[in-house]
Amino acid sequence: MTRIFYTFRDSPPRRNALAAPVGAPERYLLFGLDELRARGHDVRHNLERARPPAWAREAGRASRWGLERAGGYGGDFATVYASLGEAGRAEVVVSTVDTVGIPLLLLKRAGRLSPPLVYVAVGLPERLALLRGRRMRRLYASALARASTVVAYSEHEAEELERWVAAHGERARTAFVPFGVRTDVLVPATRRAELDVVSVGADPHRDYELLVRVAEAMPDRSFRLVAAADRLRSLTRLPRNVSVEVELAFEEMLERLRAARVVALPVRENSYSGATTVLLQAMALGKPVVVSRTQAISNGYGLVDGDNCRLVPPGDPETFARALRDVLGDDLRARALGGSARITVERELGWDRYVDRLEELILDAAATSARARPGRG
Repeated sequence: MTRIFYTFRDSPPRRNALAAPVGAPERYLLFGLDELRARGHDVRHNLERARPPAWAREAGRASRWGLERAGGYGGDFATVYASLGEAGRAEVVVSTVDTVGIPLLLLKRAGRLSPPLVYVAVGLPERLALLRGRRMRRLYASALARASTVVAYSEHEAEELERWVAAHGERARTAFVPFGVRTDVLVPATRRAELDVVSVGADPHRDYELLVRVAEAMPDRSFRLVAAADRLRSLTRLPRNVSVEVELAFEEMLERLRAARVVALPVRENSYSGATTVLLQAMALGKPVVVSRTQAISNGYGLVDGDNCRLVPPGDPETFARALRDVLGDDLRARALGGSARITVERELGWDRYVDRLEELILDAAATSARARPGRG
């Protein structure tokens, strides 16, 4: 048994996932916590209290203000400060997102966190690009070098981080871990599709502006966009064949995917996002997907254009529209794409495989730390 401490971003979806019963589909937002507990590990997390105490909130504000004023990128220091004592009693600390990971990295560099840190990066290269000044960039490179492993869900992001750290005179150990989905919960839909095209996701890199242009060019097809309200606010004029929904519960979101003839996921080029989570969910449901070929998903996920999905260049509405027309206009081809997508997920991108790899990195961090202690080895 290994004592593992998870740190999550404090957000309504995460709180809802923690409140849901074990086995509920939305608990994928806990990144393997349930499975690791079921395998005998002692797993705790930073959201076991309702909110950080006043002292942690005040210290967190001060730390974030000072760091950002000096040219750095902050995060949720308050949540991290409040749970630092319990994190220090674990054998391994796992950061599931940069919001809490960056404070943990900096505190580890400062000697405030003793256990090894497995740091999951989600779009970190874009955040590092915001750092101001050579001194601050070297500080972050040094902090990243203190992580036992920097995990990325994109092979491209893992390589970018390794290069960035090396360029600043440090060395980071990175690992690409493909994300996964629960194929026992997400199964091909048997209901008849009710909508032509559905697109789901709140990621800032989703190119909904492109999808609106595509919808304008396809007035005979129905489009449904499901996203956060702030993400859709920029869409000031929508064609009549486009409807929008905001802030849906997880199961409602899955129902929209099940109702789609085709799932459309346009994404702007970036280091980490290829609409990966929704992409895998739709594939597990046996849906044909048209998705932008960002660097985040071009390698490592087994995607083959025309076999298990349609891959199109980012920022190209004409090609995206042509791919949608091709799939919508050929039911046999659409079913073949969806069936192949499901097989790909079952074979390569299941949830247990994701948890296995994450557990391997956690246990390796614990073992390496134990060997390094005085009197060991």
